[in-house]
Amino acid sequence: MTSTLSTAIIAKRDDLIALTQDLIRIPTLNPPGQDYRLICEYLDTRLRKHGFETQLIRAFGTPGDSEKYPRWNIIARREGRRAGECVHFNSHTDVVEVGAGWTFDPFGAEISDGKIYGRGTCDMKGGLAASIIAAETFIEQHPDFSGAIEISGTADEESGGYGGVAYLAEHGHFNPDRVQHVIIPEPLQKDRICLGHRGGWWAEIETKGEIAHGSMPFLGDCAVRHMGAVLSEFENKLFPAMAARHTDMPVVPEGARSSTMNINSIHGGQKENDPDFDGLPAHCVPDSCRITIDRRFLLEEPLDQVRGEVRALLEGLRETRVDFEYELTELNSVLPSMTDRDAQVVQTVAHAIEDIMGKPPEYVASPGSYDQKHIDRIGKLKNCIAYGPGLLELAHKPDEYIGIDDMVDSACVMGAALETLLLPKD
Repeated sequence: MTSTLSTAIIAKRDDLIALTQDLIRIPTLNPPGQDYRLICEYLDTRLRKHGFETQLIRAFGTPGDSEKYPRWNIIARREGRRAGECVHFNSHTDVVEVGAGWTFDPFGAEISDGKIYGRGTCDMKGGLAASIIAAETFIEQHPDFSGAIEISGTADEESGGYGGVAYLAEHGHFNPDRVQHVIIPEPLQKDRICLGHRGGWWAEIETKGEIAHGSMPFLGDCAVRHMGAVLSEFENKLFPAMAARHTDMPVVPEGARSSTMNINSIHGGQKENDPDFDGLPAHCVPDSCRITIDRRFLLEEPLDQVRGEVRALLEGLRETRVDFEYELTELNSVLPSMTDRDAQVVQTVAHAIEDIMGKPPEYVASPGSYDQKHIDRIGKLKNCIAYGPGLLELAHKPDEYIGIDDMVDSACVMGAALETLLLPKD
């Protein structure tokens, strides 16, 4: 990296802080999909001032899109002075619910001990801000660069990305003829390169019963007890089987190198009463019980196997348990994604990290999926990584924060990558 560009990025520390704070103070909560248009308009104003041509794109008809909560995205493109390849920085603009336990204002963007606090600081508005500062400063220092730079702010990553990157990929915005390198500034730490992620399979299982008076449960059939049998099968068979499987993917943390499954929710019998209801429950045998499962699987596991082993356990119960009936509904599935370590964007960012930080990067894979899945599977673009500032374990937690020094260092790495990819070779 040229010392001139590095010095210029470091000199924009205050601008980087202010930009991050502005983004945090726009509460783009998902669900329901709040203020997507507002943050796109903010980015539009900012990037147009630096010579980018922008498009605001609504993902009509995608999950959650409505007149009240439209799914807005922005793509900004700055053309160089001669032909060349395009480097695209993609960041999602949505953040998850606040949750309890905060000691800072979740949308106050307060600074304390060299950190900016707020919902979405590390996941991933700090990374978005770092990519903007890197791109703007690179253009100022190298106005005769080749190719193009794109910056996108996209919706709904936290709920699957279907109103964001998936929609844009379906409409050709990540076509390899248009974009050649993608960097997603997710918070995987400033000295790590994330090559991909595990797969995911989400499903709902419902056990069926028959309603009856609670004083005579033998006249009915308790769906909750049937679900207890399902959970017992999971505990005794599925969870041990998953724990015994291991991947060659460099997934972090270590526990995620095995297959995992989370039971997201369980609902059985009567609906919960409103908080202001102080009456007593009716006496009924529950005729339905539902769980939602979140199954994360490895590159080495076929999706059909993941589905099949759950179905096999349920069918086994149907054969052995009296009156056991169930319904299995798939909610969503995502295949694992991995970029080759020798890919150009990987090696470019690796050299930049070593140049800026004086040590080689760690190569990792994410335990959860992110928008690389859509760039890979729909866009057919393999030259894609996640690289950005922040600690992954802070994502979705109370008192989420981003280190200011980490943002500056990551912006320098991004700037160095742009120099390698978009400047003429000596």
